[in-house]
Amino acid sequence: MRFLMMHRLDEREPEAWNPSPDFVKTMGAFIQESVDKGILITAEGVHPSERGALVRKPRGAAIRVTDGPFAEAKEVIGGFALINAADRAEAVEFAKSYVELFDSEIEVEVREVVEFDDLPPQE
Repeated sequence: MRFLMMHRLDEREPEAWNPSPDFVKTMGAFIQESVDKGILITAEGVHPSERGALVRKPRGAAIRVTDGPFAEAKEVIGGFALINAADRAEAVEFAKSYVELFDSEIEVEVREVVEFDDLPPQE
């Protein structure tokens, strides 16, 4: 099974976007170990929302684009990882290990990826 982990952080904390050399080294080792074990498929950090955009399509309305930063959002996605895990419990345990790497407050959402075989048969 594949799971998507999205980590959220407080965009107002500058240190969240400027990792220390020690953190980068620790995260790099964690990533390499996770790849070597066949758990991690890919992981990336993202830039602050000021470099992003939000594209919305309200029901029955035209598409709207809002440039960042997103003032209404305190917490934003700071990065993601796509992992292999036997089940949700194993994915959550991996997320706990990931969260332990951070000194700042962080939240990680773990979501199972919909696989083709999960979809109902098409007629």
